[in-house]
Amino acid sequence: MSAQPAHPTRDRRRQTLPQLGRRGGGWVAAQIVLLTAIFLSALVGLGWPSWLAPLAYAVGGLLIVAGSGMLAAGGGALAQVSAVTPFPAPRTDSGLQTSGIYRLVRHPMYGGGILIALGWSMIFATIAGLVLTIVLAVFADLKARREELWLEQTFAGYAEYRRHTRRRLIPLVW
Repeated sequence: MSAQPAHPTRDRRRQTLPQLGRRGGGWVAAQIVLLTAIFLSALVGLGWPSWLAPLAYAVGGLLIVAGSGMLAAGGGALAQVSAVTPFPAPRTDSGLQTSGIYRLVRHPMYGGGILIALGWSMIFATIAGLVLTIVLAVFADLKARREELWLEQTFAGYAEYRRHTRRRLIPLVW
């Protein structure tokens, strides 16, 4: 009797995510376009009423600091196992990072980018930036799912790591 997948529909959906190039270069290009659009959205920001501006700036600044910390922690941890690459397909000559921030979240660099984009949109009071940040969050989730297919193929222990590290993008949230 063969073992059935725990969630056959979800497993089929994950496998249909496109590679967009041998190492996922299309994912990277699309992410760059989205991030550029979010940062340019500051040019069409509405501005905050004077009574709300200090709170919006403080929250936006905290989100940018938190996101930058996640980016730095994620990139630094990956550098320890020679796994830093701009592409979602992992390097085959690297190791699997499961310590540090990777004990809390599987894709901290994607989550950090989302927090930075959200903070930026708050500081500049840009509705376009907020909408694009939501698109970026959905995009990052899909990109992370595609990357996890490659990680499972490359690292024997990835499925177990994923079971223990439940959050995909942002610690305690998502």
